[in-house]
Amino acid sequence: MVKKKRWGKEHEDKRDWKEYDVKLVSRGEFYIDPKFLGTWLVELESMNAGKVGQPYMYPDSMIEFLGILKSKGFDYRSLEGIMHALSKRTSNFPVISYSQIRRRIRHMPLSFHAKSGHLVTGTDGSGMKVSNRGEWIRQKWAVRRGWVKVVILGDTQGNIVDIRVGNEELDENKASRGMLRNNAENIDKNLADGLHDSEDNFNLYDELGIEAGIKIRENATGEGLGPRPRAVREYQEKGYRRWANDKSYGFRWTATEGIFSAVKRIFGEQLTSHKKRNLYHEAKLKFWAYQIVRDAC
Repeated sequence: MVKKKRWGKEHEDKRDWKEYDVKLVSRGEFYIDPKFLGTWLVELESMNAGKVGQPYMYPDSMIEFLGILKSKGFDYRSLEGIMHALSKRTSNFPVISYSQIRRRIRHMPLSFHAKSGHLVTGTDGSGMKVSNRGEWIRQKWAVRRGWVKVVILGDTQGNIVDIRVGNEELDENKASRGMLRNNAENIDKNLADGLHDSEDNFNLYDELGIEAGIKIRENATGEGLGPRPRAVREYQEKGYRRWANDKSYGFRWTATEGIFSAVKRIFGEQLTSHKKRNLYHEAKLKFWAYQIVRDAC
């Protein structure tokens, strides 16, 4: 076990490193395991039941397989090449074109769902870099730096519960409140940094029955009534260390920054799309792919 310091004290890292290594190896298997070949016909039959117009030729599971590889950095023509190679070495199935791959991936419904009730969650935001940023992007989008902002709601087990994506002006507080409203029935407590220390946030948490683990700003005043003044007085009476221990505030890293770190490490933080909506979808696709891989491995 590795010992780490936290709030001036040593704590043991109880992670099972052997089990963690196995999971990392399993990810490699997952990336190149074409499970869709075994369910192709059954899935298409279900997808085309009652469909008007041209029937689907390629199952959603195949598009999801390609979507994960796209998140790993493969371009669309390379994905078509991968399908050609698989077709030659397996059942010689019809190969989808790169333009169809692009269209299907861009229209994939990327959803995130709470694993269960009574969650302890965290909210935070981070930026994704636009690799083709330049003056033309700033003029076309009316943005200064050309990067995409992602705000996530994650749980303390490292799962993504919900996500919002926008330009650099995306309001993290509004995004967080929207996600909490949509998932309130599954959440007992939410942890957030000092950016979220506002009357609106504390009032919403109180209304939704969610315990607030929001770090209080140093210049906050506890005068008055309501959820925030009560929280300020509690914070000031206990001091940061005791308050953080009581709120389990240290788990905020697992629920937010740990997810951002993992997604950027595994799938990268560069976005290559040109249109705004495609950039947003590409950013969201990385987080969706991370959750799919995490669930599978």
